[in-house]
Amino acid sequence: MTARETGIRGAEAVRVRAEGKVGEGALEYLRAKIGAVLDRQGLPPVTGGVRIARANAHHAEHPWTAAAELRIGPDLVVAHAREATSQEATDRLQDRLRRQVERTLGSRQTARRSAAPPPWRGGAEEDGRRPAAEPAGDRPA
Repeated sequence: MTARETGIRGAEAVRVRAEGKVGEGALEYLRAKIGAVLDRQGLPPVTGGVRIARANAHHAEHPWTAAAELRIGPDLVVAHAREATSQEATDRLQDRLRRQVERTLGSRQTARRSAAPPPWRGGAEEDGRRPAAEPAGDRPA
């Protein structure tokens, strides 16, 4: 089974590959759907590959397979789909990839938030205001 390289998307190194008897229309549809997922603001650099394949066995119930393995910043995102037609497989892959990308970006933004220091370390009190600093001369020794 040989794979043919079908292009690299934009400045990012995302390769789209086809295996088996895959038409140009199916590849263009796959590129458009993957591009829709990855063309968004604030997305770190993306590298990896997306492939679509058709099984040689004509009696297979779901002969179309689509898979994506992408590195989005430091995170690895993997999605797979098997369907009866190339468009169904591409649509399912897009849905799964979008969900994985949103989860990855959401967890990164949550992890970036740091908790405010507690009031005894100079953080805000429960009502949102900072405690007044005591003069150095009034403290007991």
